Amino acid sequence: MAHCRDVTRLHSKTFYLGSRFFPAQERAAVWAVYAACRDGDDIADELTGHDAVTQLDGWWARMQVAFAGLPDPQPDGTHPIDTALSWAAQTYPIPLSAFGELHEGLRMDLNGHSYQTMDDLTLYCRRVAGVVGFMIAPISGYSGGERTLQHALMLGQAMQLTNILRDVGEDLERGRVYLPADLMTEYGVSGADLQRGIVTPEYRALMRHLSALARDWYKQGRTGIPMLHGSARLAVQTAARAYEGILDDLERADFDNFRRRAYVSGPRKLLMLPQAWWELRGFMARA
Repeated sequence: MAHCRDVTRLHSKTFYLGSRFFPAQERAAVWAVYAACRDGDDIADELTGHDAVTQLDGWWARMQVAFAGLPDPQPDGTHPIDTALSWAAQTYPIPLSAFGELHEGLRMDLNGHSYQTMDDLTLYCRRVAGVVGFMIAPISGYSGGERTLQHALMLGQAMQLTNILRDVGEDLERGRVYLPADLMTEYGVSGADLQRGIVTPEYRALMRHLSALARDWYKQGRTGIPMLHGSARLAVQTAARAYEGILDDLERADFDNFRRRAYVSGPRKLLMLPQAWWELRGFMARA
């Protein structure tokens, strides 16, 4: 669990901040889930070719073994992420199918998937991030059945779309373009424009469109937060509010995501906590 905690804290300070509001046992399970997802994501981001495919398929096999309660032994002992995830999966009804969808999403990266329409991008956002909501909700417990899970899905998708808008420049360096081709054509933005890294009026209009969509997904997703149980409500609300703050920073920079990476500083995140708590009170009153 200490290893998973450190992975979470290192790679996502926003997710880590939110996780601190879970009770201790739930927090440990959340860290296990995050670290397992990050393990697969790192393979898709850092490796290429046959080695990447082989290791990603190996990751998926490890996830299945962990869910069976038998972490795959490594030459130097069982990987701590596998051990932690195995415990979490035996303690909470986390669906293995969500990790299966994540595997499919990460394979889209390795296969050089092109995104022709917003539906294509929405599917990707669902697979690599939306389904994390399916993993976290069973840890906290929730009411409202499938409807609550769909809200959790929307919140995860909103966070992934935020990542995409933040990382346009970094993704270009990896040879990846997630912006839907039909929207680029509609707004008069070409692939050559992206490669030049110039923030044109047309590009700003495209970014505003996608940023507005992400904010709509956040709005839809927050509707389900009151259906979570206990302190998970504040945990998820805090993470969502901090993540949406990335869009605020991107807008303040006039949508220049080629030469800078939008972010929310630690002090700014702390200042968001009262706002997150107040908004949550409003959600609970209307629920």
